[in-house]
Amino acid sequence: MVAATYSPALVLMSLCVAILASYTALDLSGRIATARGRTVYLWMGGGALAMGIGVWSMHFIGMLALEVPIALGYDVGLTLWSLLVAILSCGFALWLVSQPSLPALQLFLGSLIMGAGISAMHYSGMAALKMQPGIDYDPALFGLSLVIAVGASAAALSIAFRLRKHSPYVRLMRGGASVVMGLAIVGMHYTGMAAANFPEGSFCGALVGGLSGKGLDNLVLVSSLAVLVIALLTSIFDARLDARTAALADSLTLANQELTQLALHDTLTGLPNRILLADRISQAMGKVAEQGGCFSLMFIDLDGFKPVNDAFGHHVGDRLLQEVAVRLREQLRSQDTLARIGGDEFVLLVRLTEPDDVPQVAARQVGLLSKGFRVDEHDLQISASVGIALFPGNGKTAEELLMNADAAMYHAKGGGKNGYSFFDVSMNTNARKQLQLLQDLRQALVHKQFRLHYQPKFDASSGKPVGAEALLRWEHPQQGLLQPNDFIELAEKTGLIIPIGEWVLNEACRQMRIWFDQGYSDWRIAVNLSALQFCYGGLVDSVVLALERNQLPANSLTLEITETTAMSDADASMTVLQKLSQMGVDLSIDDFGTGYSSLMYLKRLPANELKIDRGFVRDLEHDGDDAAIVSAIVALGQALGLRIVAEGVETDTQQSFLTTLGCDSLQGFLLGQPLPADQFMADIQRAQPPVTGKPTAA
Repeated sequence: MVAATYSPALVLMSLCVAILASYTALDLSGRIATARGRTVYLWMGGGALAMGIGVWSMHFIGMLALEVPIALGYDVGLTLWSLLVAILSCGFALWLVSQPSLPALQLFLGSLIMGAGISAMHYSGMAALKMQPGIDYDPALFGLSLVIAVGASAAALSIAFRLRKHSPYVRLMRGGASVVMGLAIVGMHYTGMAAANFPEGSFCGALVGGLSGKGLDNLVLVSSLAVLVIALLTSIFDARLDARTAALADSLTLANQELTQLALHDTLTGLPNRILLADRISQAMGKVAEQGGCFSLMFIDLDGFKPVNDAFGHHVGDRLLQEVAVRLREQLRSQDTLARIGGDEFVLLVRLTEPDDVPQVAARQVGLLSKGFRVDEHDLQISASVGIALFPGNGKTAEELLMNADAAMYHAKGGGKNGYSFFDVSMNTNARKQLQLLQDLRQALVHKQFRLHYQPKFDASSGKPVGAEALLRWEHPQQGLLQPNDFIELAEKTGLIIPIGEWVLNEACRQMRIWFDQGYSDWRIAVNLSALQFCYGGLVDSVVLALERNQLPANSLTLEITETTAMSDADASMTVLQKLSQMGVDLSIDDFGTGYSSLMYLKRLPANELKIDRGFVRDLEHDGDDAAIVSAIVALGQALGLRIVAEGVETDTQQSFLTTLGCDSLQGFLLGQPLPADQFMADIQRAQPPVTGKPTAA
């Protein structure tokens, strides 16, 4: 027999390729396990190609490591066939480990098939030498190589299946497993090589026209390593991208949950808000229709809450509302719903078997709230007035039930408070009026029934107009021109104040653009914001859109908010006001002096203007206290560098006093009444000389 030896360098090289191919196989099996749809087949096809080339190149480098005193060559057809067999075997392996489970029988059959494929690759690769006479194989070693091929396949399939899921230290475990798999594959190859005996006088039939061994080892090594490294890096980068996508998806899910929570729950108490309550009422109506029974809607209003709020401040008031929510929630059953729909108003939805159970439930709520509260070391005493509407019987929709329960609550308050009252048909007139007004209010925007009237503001010292305040009016088709007091509270309760407020903002900016183009570029248009608008998350975007749509400089717009609104959640208010201030929008604290003021927060608020409430201006001629308060407000505003506006000026004495005191601008019926835009300008132009020259940018 011809003596055969092996190149140590090429043997080591083949081992390294086997280990790298094994690691790539394990990593790709993990990618296939997490892929979905057509991506699975793309990974499986690419993985079969990369792994097949890796396993085959290990085998081919191992053959090149063989050193015999015979010139060797390799038949191209058989060599390519051995490569194809390697790719198909690896593809089968990847398909097998991608299955949901790998029972013992399936593992055994798969090992036989894969072992046969690897053996076929090896021995067809040996046949590519076309030795003459043929290679003489030792039966024992030949059989051992087949057993090793099947055993290595079983080990590889089992390990790949177990390590396909991501878990702690999975890459370290794959590294160790790939060493074991690489040694098994190399063991099978060199056992098969050891089984081969070359008789004396043998020669290689593939030497002519076949692949020469010279330099082939480097080509195969570089090519296979390139393919394996590209496949491995692609897998790793894709895994990282998947991990980031999964993390982003988790963050998005969490954000959606938080947004849903914010959209459907009251931020102060965590109770359902009006939107979620309406949905629960609709569900309860459906269950009554299907299963029978009834439910009651209890409108709970706190008696004595406002004095607590005014005396101890909003912080204590908010803590009291939280304590009320906790106390009422403790009595709830799983099928009941407690909601806070605004201010100190709560609604309790209670599923009942018989209407006769309602008085007991209502009396329990009244009793719960009549007990004292301990809030921030203050002993507080309040009570509750409860209005009750029943379904079926007192309404066919959620809105109608709420309206009727609200009417019953006001009846309970009128009866002395600290008690409950059932809705009765005698209360229906006012409830129906409110319901009809609500329905009309929903259509008012669609039918363009809202109007803006403008009340001028004048410079206190020169008497020149410096702008106007936009005041909302509703041109009701039956009731005529309605003032805000007739419908704003209803708009706020139903949330309609948001679209109405956006219309006011856009219309005021549109009108200001007209005046700006007419030369009144130094004017400011003032728009009032309700508390609900100010809490609305899209307020800043609405302001930006209104200014951009009308190409209006930001400092031409003044937004007026009451100090009660600004101070109700000072930290949140600060964030919104800072954004508006950074845009250049002017901010005015309206009705200053009537709410619960905090000078610590006031100095932090990015306001430009304080507006003295008309209540102080009205009586300052006859009330020394009001005059002193106005003087103090003016001094405070001047110390903080704020403009001072006084509203409600109705007499010459008031005008003179406020001007002498140092107010910057005045407004009131003495100077000009709220009028539509055309009449407003007619009055202004009668009183002022015409504007000349081009408008200048503000």
